[in-house]
Amino acid sequence: MSKTFLVVAEARGGKLRQVSFEALRASQLSAADGDAIAAVLIGGAGSKALAGELAAYGADTIYVVEDNQLESYSSEAYLSALLAVTDIAQPGALYFGHTAAGRDLAPLAAAKLAAGQLSDVTAISRSGDSVQFTRPLYAGKAVEKKAFTDPDGTWVVTIRPNNIAASEPDTLSRQASVIDVAYPAPSLRSIIREVVKKTSGTIDLAEAKIVVSGGRGVRSADGFQPLEELAAVLGGAVGASRGACDAGYCEYAMQIGQTGKVVTPEIYIACGISGAIQHLAGMSSSRVIIAINKDAEAPIFKVADYGIVGDLFEVVPLLTEEFRRLLQ
Repeated sequence: MSKTFLVVAEARGGKLRQVSFEALRASQLSAADGDAIAAVLIGGAGSKALAGELAAYGADTIYVVEDNQLESYSSEAYLSALLAVTDIAQPGALYFGHTAAGRDLAPLAAAKLAAGQLSDVTAISRSGDSVQFTRPLYAGKAVEKKAFTDPDGTWVVTIRPNNIAASEPDTLSRQASVIDVAYPAPSLRSIIREVVKKTSGTIDLAEAKIVVSGGRGVRSADGFQPLEELAAVLGGAVGASRGACDAGYCEYAMQIGQTGKVVTPEIYIACGISGAIQHLAGMSSSRVIIAINKDAEAPIFKVADYGIVGDLFEVVPLLTEEFRRLLQ
């Protein structure tokens, strides 16, 4: 029996997030011959303009729900819009990015659809009729492989960013059917009037390929300046340990760790971070870890691929200048 995989695309600032394309690839890896790949765009006016990108990355059908109430994410509003689409598409599986919005919306949709859910999936493999999903356990110390016991039931899956590579886009020949779906306009208990952004970075921390992170060793809010300069040269994002956030050196939106964001960049540069277990839980899956710390016994060096023992205020500016020279 054929199945429709519905990817819930996520946009920010008028642009689709990379994890939306990765979720499309995840759905393709899960699908069998004859299964359909669809996507849904939920947002304010102009969201339909993003449909072409989803088609290029593999969506055959794209459902669009546009309304002024959907300009900013709201659990109630987005769930209502999504259920309006599922009533039409009758998907056998829904795929979300494992982002703040995805982690919020996916379980709500699973409950409404009486679906099984797997969260934070990092790899997918299919053999015959069996689809296996890999996800981390115990703060990344172990992994488990799961499968849905009812292959004909509805699946809800969230995909961790930066783990399943998106397909190469086909912008020349791929086309998709675009279907407008009316927003049900339910009676909402809360309405988003305004979104105030405190962070100044333009690169999403969870999706950044390079992350430069600071800990208590930066000593002050001004201590993040050399890290920001290095990140700017490398085209990366700046993160922080909980210690730096608790000390008031930066906003909690930058926190990486067990109680913060989980990142899996290609390069993670830890500056003045001791390497507490709670922080390692949020970055230990990075492909390459570089540690800079003046304490040669710091636990961070046990997980680092490369380590520099030295004062970050001397080392980081030197790295910045060298990278600037090499990347010119």
